[in-house]
Amino acid sequence: MRLVHVVASIALWLPAGFTAADELADKIQPLVDAHRGRVAVAIKDLKTGASFEHNATEAMPTASLIKFPLMIAAYQAVEEGRLTLDDKLTLAESDKVPGSGILTPHFSAGAVISLRDAIELMIVYSDNTATNLVAEKVGLAATAELMEKLGCPETKMNAKVFRRDTSIFPERSKQYGLGSTTAADMVKLLEQLSDKKLVSGAASEKMLAHLYACEDKQKFPRYLPGVKIAHKTGSVNEVRTDAGLIDAPSGPIAICVLTNENQDKSWGDRNEAEILCGKIAQIAYRHFSGDEADAGQQESGVLKLGSSGMLVEALQRTLNQRMQPSPDLGVDGDFGPMTEGAVIEFQKSKGLEPTGVVGPETWAAMGPLVEHDPEATEPDAADAEPLAKEPADPLDGPPFVSCKAWTIVDGQTGQMLCGANEHKALDMASTTKMMTAYLVMKYLAAHPEALDETIVFSKRADETIGSTSALRAGEEVTVRELLYGMMLPSGNDATVAFAEHFGQRLAPGGSEAAVDSPREAYDAFVEAMNAMADELDMNDSRFTNTHGLTEENHKASAADLATLAYHALKLPLFREVVGAAQYGCTVKGPGGYERNVLWKNTNHLLRIEGYDGVKTGTTTAAGACLVSSGRRDDQSLIVVVLGAASSESRYVDTRNLFRYGWGRLAQQRGAP
Repeated sequence: MRLVHVVASIALWLPAGFTAADELADKIQPLVDAHRGRVAVAIKDLKTGASFEHNATEAMPTASLIKFPLMIAAYQAVEEGRLTLDDKLTLAESDKVPGSGILTPHFSAGAVISLRDAIELMIVYSDNTATNLVAEKVGLAATAELMEKLGCPETKMNAKVFRRDTSIFPERSKQYGLGSTTAADMVKLLEQLSDKKLVSGAASEKMLAHLYACEDKQKFPRYLPGVKIAHKTGSVNEVRTDAGLIDAPSGPIAICVLTNENQDKSWGDRNEAEILCGKIAQIAYRHFSGDEADAGQQESGVLKLGSSGMLVEALQRTLNQRMQPSPDLGVDGDFGPMTEGAVIEFQKSKGLEPTGVVGPETWAAMGPLVEHDPEATEPDAADAEPLAKEPADPLDGPPFVSCKAWTIVDGQTGQMLCGANEHKALDMASTTKMMTAYLVMKYLAAHPEALDETIVFSKRADETIGSTSALRAGEEVTVRELLYGMMLPSGNDATVAFAEHFGQRLAPGGSEAAVDSPREAYDAFVEAMNAMADELDMNDSRFTNTHGLTEENHKASAADLATLAYHALKLPLFREVVGAAQYGCTVKGPGGYERNVLWKNTNHLLRIEGYDGVKTGTTTAAGACLVSSGRRDDQSLIVVVLGAASSESRYVDTRNLFRYGWGRLAQQRGAP
């Protein structure tokens, strides 16, 4: 289905003036808003001209993405006859710099490589030493001048890699590090590259070949296995970037995502900014490709030569760990000849037909997949040991808070002790999931046999943006287990899976017969959320989704959320789930593979003695939110904080309010 058909099909139900561009924005903007860091995005369907932009003209740090403009400058110098691709570059010991690449650790001083090979190393492996050799040959100033001529003045390589002393823009080096650009600049360059007009037609073809070979699979390619992407990435602690051309069935898509000041500075396959890049690329690809993309993305769970993606990465890790001797496969997500050879040897060792194709029999023989790097601890498919707790808070001190609204409720009686703006309807973010969980768990209390029902994750659940349980379409998990996947990591995707599974049974007014599809089941579930809000006298609240992503009419007050928490905490299963620090289980995927998942609770108060729940929530619109439960001796309190300025602020506010609340509760009960 081409974009023009998508527009035609949605025109029947979209409001007047709504466009396909609005639809794309509705999918991407909540994802951007929920991210813990600064984000700039530019996307353009080069066939139709349809686009999406967010902060697209804002200059941002590039990290190694600036190597793409340097490559352009190198090919421009070749085009003008100042250099040739066969020019020889001699590696000196002083040229070697740390970081990504292979020249520094594997090549000796005196090694000679061509300019062509240095560019290949710079783009494919992001080799820092090769980058400096190219920069020395081309010139930093020449790169900046070319970008100016191409209409990209904010795109500058400030210095050589790890050579701040070579900076030609010292102030920009302080502000942006290695280089800077805008998302709009990158898309402009990529469009010229796609049109074979960047430098020249021949040069564009060669540059595309370099970019198609990029080894980084953690960003744009993450959720697009088998899709060709010509791209360049960049990564330093708080900066993660990617820009490239996605070969979609409907035509090329130019896309750039720049992130900076990321709170998650981790290295590994679960970095938030890298996942953000992958999700945005996936959304753009599916949006512009429609049914053509869906046809190419059906996952069967069978892997073979040519397969790619995160499941291949897990296969490679598993083979490395389980086979003796280890085949030492590169964990790159590409099912190539070496991976095929390792699979054949594994099949032989298990008495299976050595086909090199991983299907149900091979998955069964392999057991749970290794989802983490060999150095990391593999999570067990059971609850981990409880975390050590800090001492309980003292009771003295006033409730200094920075949030927009708060309330303190007696956990035993449900009586409100005090509050501020407690009846103001505000964005509630993922505290929404308390209602989703409460509906499901009330049903389970009456129908305990449903705890062991299997939920098969749908494509729609898998595509839900924002915080995630990290389950994939086609994977199976029990209702009991998925409760933890929803409430601990705050899995938006899990709420959709629950709504699809239970919507028909929970449809208000006995309208089960009218629920004929997963979409209708989801809508019925949301209707049940509002019916329950009415039943609990949550008069300030309205639910329009199951997860808490920002929507205009999706609001709740602090008082209402305290009421909801009071009733939900009466359910033993609810208390058990929200009080768990972490939980692991084994999920089964299509084709028969198994893998372990470990979910960690986002509620940091559980690390402190006396706190036992309930739910965090964060979006740009809502700020940082927290509904929490605490106990001292035979007393309990529920505290709700909405609209704190940061994650840390919500915990400071909450602890101060608990300290104050314990004193107020003691006074009301006549304690000395």
